Amino acid sequence: MLRSTTSFVNPDAFAARARYRWIMSKALGRVLIIAGSDSGGGAGLQADIKTVTALGGYAATAVTAITVQNTLGVTGVHPIPLDIVEAQARAVLDDIGADALKTGMLGDTATVERVAQILDTTSAPAVIDPVMVAKGGAPLLADQAISAVRDLLIPRAALLTPNAPEAQALTGLAVETLDDQFRAGEALLKLGARAVLMKGGHVAGETVVDILMTPDGETSFEGERVETRHTHGTGCTLASACAAGLAQGLPLEAAVAQAWAYVGEAIRQAPGFGAGHGPLDHAWPLRGLA
Repeated sequence: MLRSTTSFVNPDAFAARARYRWIMSKALGRVLIIAGSDSGGGAGLQADIKTVTALGGYAATAVTAITVQNTLGVTGVHPIPLDIVEAQARAVLDDIGADALKTGMLGDTATVERVAQILDTTSAPAVIDPVMVAKGGAPLLADQAISAVRDLLIPRAALLTPNAPEAQALTGLAVETLDDQFRAGEALLKLGARAVLMKGGHVAGETVVDILMTPDGETSFEGERVETRHTHGTGCTLASACAAGLAQGLPLEAAVAQAWAYVGEAIRQAPGFGAGHGPLDHAWPLRGLA
């Protein structure tokens, strides 16, 4: 594969506000999010809705599960009946419509199977975030459902956004170095994903490298690692930001670049809430616009 590298730096306040005004001037972009609810507001549907809205899009949802959680962890999960999950999605698609879909926490094999059926009813591109474990360590996907994600969702993904542990679970390959990220990404492309964003936050190093991989080539996004415990919902936020860009008609690389810059600043401006893994500042582009 041909490899190219694109780096992004932290924008100053003026540049950030100018970028936000440019984003808000673009097409609204409808995103249907199929994922679980996070009562703490840092991840899941809450993070997805905040992200899509902050980037100028329109977010609609189909709730797959209600979780009881805060920055200290998940203490309860209540799955939503499959017929209700599908009915929510159908209600949105049949009326409002969607320019992109984003999946998050699905929980079990039956839900993965039902979501795959939903994806087959629309031509909108799907961003698949293969959520497996919460930031605090609680499992959010049954082990037996991993093969269903591999067989049913990866081939339907316009963009797959795994972190290192998720990529390792899906491919059986160790993902501990930058070379491992490339190797796992290539394996995921072979499984049918049209593009893979290999996230490097779990890979040791002073910098974080995320790699966008397609059959046509690769683009790397590299930045300094921010030493903070306030990273709850980072994966959800990045995937939904990518979906917002695609929904607004951006080319894939531009959508990922916009999402990557947005998430980096959301981490840097995290409000510091909670005693555990705190949330990001999803609304950072709104600060100081007046």
